[in-house]
Amino acid sequence: MNKTIQVNFYTRTVCPLCDHAKEILEELKNEYPIEIKEIDIYEDDELLEKYQLMIPVVEIEGVQVDYGTILKDIVREYLQNLHINDET
Repeated sequence: MNKTIQVNFYTRTVCPLCDHAKEILEELKNEYPIEIKEIDIYEDDELLEKYQLMIPVVEIEGVQVDYGTILKDIVREYLQNLHINDET
């Protein structure tokens, strides 16, 4: 049985790059057992300071995988490596 992979998606309202990144993550849900947690950085001053110039940010199992213009291939490759390691 595959374990669910936790994906933190740091975002904000009115963010076209965030909208595109969310679409990519939703598509990847069809390939991998991921759970996406959307986090609005404007609801936490510490996150706002950390990610304000980087969003959107995709963090998987505590590792920042991609930010800004999210590329599906980068996120997919990271998920694939996690998935392979989980099966061995």
